[in-house]
Amino acid sequence: QVQLVESGGGLVQPGGSLRLSCAASGLAFSTNAMSWYRQAPGKERELVARITNVGGFTIYADSVKGRFTISRDNAKNMAYLQMNSLKPEDTAVYYCAARPYGVGPLYWGQGTQVTVSS
Repeated sequence: QVQLVESGGGLVQPGGSLRLSCAASGLAFSTNAMSWYRQAPGKERELVARITNVGGFTIYADSVKGRFTISRDNAKNMAYLQMNSLKPEDTAVYYCAARPYGVGPLYWGQGTQVTVSS
């Protein structure tokens, strides 16, 4: 079975940094595009960043561009989201997602809470 497990969330002050990790199992990791989404209470889930299964092409939401970096390590079946210069509006539950060949159904992790507050 496909399993995605996020870690690294927590409470951080504005301007701080966190690195989220996503450990994947039960899938051919290298064939999956990997994404990070987030959802704040009362708001729709939004795409934060995505990295393709081949080529390592990345996209970012405008709100995080220049502050967040998505990466992957296919040898370790891991995806990461490095978050710098965090703002209170970054507060949300962050979800890891995998999509086979970038076109198949999305598989979701359980989410990890990120709270940015002073």
